[in-house]
Amino acid sequence: METSAPNFDITRDDLSGFDPCSFVTLGETMVRETPADFQRPEATRQVYLALAGSEFSIAVLLARLGIPSAYISRVPDNPYGWMLRDTARANAVNVDHVVWADKTDLMGRYIYEAGRTPRPGVVWYQRKYSAASQLDCGMVDWAAALDGARLFHVSGITFGLATHSGYPRNYLLDAFHEAMRARPDSCCIGVDFNYRATLWSEQECADTMRPLITDHADLLITSIYDMAQHYGIGCGRFSAGQVLSGEAAELSDDDLRQFGAAVIERFDLRVVAVTLRQSASSEQHHWEAAAISRDGGYFRSPKPQPILLQDRIGGGDAWTGGFYYGLLTAGINAAGLEKAVLVGDAATRLKQTIMFDLPIVSRHEIQSLLFADSVGGHRGTVR
Repeated sequence: METSAPNFDITRDDLSGFDPCSFVTLGETMVRETPADFQRPEATRQVYLALAGSEFSIAVLLARLGIPSAYISRVPDNPYGWMLRDTARANAVNVDHVVWADKTDLMGRYIYEAGRTPRPGVVWYQRKYSAASQLDCGMVDWAAALDGARLFHVSGITFGLATHSGYPRNYLLDAFHEAMRARPDSCCIGVDFNYRATLWSEQECADTMRPLITDHADLLITSIYDMAQHYGIGCGRFSAGQVLSGEAAELSDDDLRQFGAAVIERFDLRVVAVTLRQSASSEQHHWEAAAISRDGGYFRSPKPQPILLQDRIGGGDAWTGGFYYGLLTAGINAAGLEKAVLVGDAATRLKQTIMFDLPIVSRHEIQSLLFADSVGGHRGTVR
């Protein structure tokens, strides 16, 4: 089935009206170690080092697409922290409000073993007691950091770091609440639920994220599985139990509309977005997504699109960055939902053909893929 051409061209978007830090996000950046010789981690003696982290990846994509973006974290004043600073600046991400910790503090990290069918990929976190996990109240001038911000984004991953480290309180959650007291009234709050079982339990996550989303979020990015697992929300014809048992196949538009309406009502949201990844193997996935708004707006990917994976990590973050780009440039309306889903889909499909976490893609590449989808073929990017 061919899709119709999108009614927008992101290479021609006028971004001149955006303030210097229109998108702001808070999180942790890690150093990623990947065996350079394709050995298992315990056997390798050579690793590629790269930067990784959900919020940082989103900021990088939006900045590369022309949205002025700022990233806030706490990092050690050592070569790993400098690598974050330099990489951010190379991709036009503002790091003026990054908090510098002592040079002996830890940078979060993870080891990644790439999978090949039938062996799945594996991530090994080393994030306990990291500098970022101890970012606390009083460390960031939030009024300055959020001045002119249109969208402030956080991820559920960030708020699991305190439990993971066994801290007496959730420093990053307290810093987030401090930010909420300083944010401009016109600044939307976006949350990616992004549950990680390696950081905290289902109940700890559900209890922390429920009031955060209900009290502050305008936009929520999630999966049908996470909502079923943590809050017992089903998906249309399928109960939460059926979703968790894998019976929720062939979701209809009505199923997704009902899911979106239930999540919006539960958390008092403006928009909920749901990503739908189907894994045929470790190398071949299909991707689609949908967005539902409180006023009844709905847009779903025209069809699931195949991806021949090079590296799937960071794929969801690339989608979120593209989704936000659509909303920031077209608004929270019918046109905005369509643009958000389509740009998000193209961004994630491109990113997952690129090694490592960061979405090093351009507006022209995304627009070229959107055009190719519309004509049912492939067109190279003219440089």
